[in-house]
Amino acid sequence: MVAKTFGSAVSGVDAKLITIEVNVGQGTNFFMVGLPDSAVKESQQRVESALKYYGYRMPRQKVVVNLAPADIRKEGSSYDLPIAMGILKASEQVIFPTLDQYVIMGELALDGQLRPVKGVLPIAIEARKKGFKGFILPLENAAEASIVNSLDIIGVSHVDEAIRFLEGELEIEPLITDTRDIFYNSLAKYEFDFADVQGQENIKRAMEIAATGGHNVIMIGPPGAGKTMLAKRLPSILPPLSLQEALETTKIHSVAGKLGKNASLIAQRPFRSPHHTISDVALVGGGGNPQPGEISLSHNGVLFLDELPEFKRTVLEVMRQPLEERKVTISRAKVSVDYPANFMLIASMNPCPCGYYNHPEKECVCGPGVVQRYLNKVSGPLLDRIDLHVEVTPVKFDEMTSTRKAESSDSIRDRVIIGRKLQFERFEKFPEIYCNAMMPSHMVKEMCQINEAGKSLLKTAMERLGLSARAYDRILKVARTIADLANSENIKVEHLAEAIQYRSLDREGWAG
Repeated sequence: MVAKTFGSAVSGVDAKLITIEVNVGQGTNFFMVGLPDSAVKESQQRVESALKYYGYRMPRQKVVVNLAPADIRKEGSSYDLPIAMGILKASEQVIFPTLDQYVIMGELALDGQLRPVKGVLPIAIEARKKGFKGFILPLENAAEASIVNSLDIIGVSHVDEAIRFLEGELEIEPLITDTRDIFYNSLAKYEFDFADVQGQENIKRAMEIAATGGHNVIMIGPPGAGKTMLAKRLPSILPPLSLQEALETTKIHSVAGKLGKNASLIAQRPFRSPHHTISDVALVGGGGNPQPGEISLSHNGVLFLDELPEFKRTVLEVMRQPLEERKVTISRAKVSVDYPANFMLIASMNPCPCGYYNHPEKECVCGPGVVQRYLNKVSGPLLDRIDLHVEVTPVKFDEMTSTRKAESSDSIRDRVIIGRKLQFERFEKFPEIYCNAMMPSHMVKEMCQINEAGKSLLKTAMERLGLSARAYDRILKVARTIADLANSENIKVEHLAEAIQYRSLDREGWAG
């Protein structure tokens, strides 16, 4: 007899339906076909032990398990439960009248307990799309899958529960989650707030501009000046996630297995801060079994690279294409996978190896040429994709001990949202562009027009400060954002002047 159950395989951030066909016939061997990896093949031992634990038997006949379509590679241990259900039905130990109405996934322990699996959210979305009634999965994954409505989410803790439910002996109420309620209640809950930061008003201003226009930022300053503290607070002033963005972000974290137990919808913008020893693949994604990297995990949020020159040059160079295209394509001989990577890059660095070049009080002890060599570790093409270069100076004692309450993230975020609304209206006809930083060069000329006084100022700045040609577009984009924050239709001279301040690393001879 041939029995069919349904599972799913995750490819990129989407899922594909997998049909698990089980045939029990004459013979004695167990065969698994359909491009299973080692973890899938080993399911035979887990399934046998789990079934025996609850008084069922593994057929002592020829058992063939086919995972179709057979040309897609099947990976991981999440096929244990559907294989077990297929074997029970094919060997006629149990009658399952509703087996074909459910997608089933789950890893089995030897005692039949169910362990959580990765990629549950995209699988639930695919199950609903294919018209299945429900999704049977480990109890710990149920909250994550319940984000998807119009699908019965049946969480089970051991294999016997799944068997009795499919037999009709046990009733399990589908888990229903009010996604919108969870989403809107968690929107503005951030661990860090700009109210904790004393002083550094100029850096806060730069962060506000960056958040409004979606600009990338590099902060350069001595150790202890507050670069990391400021970067951690940036997500708290970004516009709140939309429900669609929250779903995209949750899907990526689900595929990567980063959601944790009983997790639901991600309602805050992600903040990722990888260590400088990270490899190319860990940052950009990929591997033998392609997984999202840090830049995809920071999709719709912030990627913070602390001590930028300490990262391997090859690691930094692989970011250049994702920064432009806002997606990552992982290509292999037989498969090509796309991961979204629309993130804000925030980087920080010391001005030199000792950290005290240009310090107002401490003296730099680096030798001649050392500072320039240190700065040269960050390539020009990467700096070209960073709009704001901000010099961070140490906070004075009077500011640190001041009892004056600093401005909170909430009030800064209100201004950012107003600025983003103006940009949304400006780019209404261009759905792929929603902030000033995403404007291509041809659009900059149209959207960022300046008057004669502005042209004169920009020309003087480029000549006197030795600004490179690549700084021109960046200055205009930042000036456009500053004008939006001021609710000004046109870019004024003062907006340009402020934008020019944020190109310090483009100045020739910055490091002497």
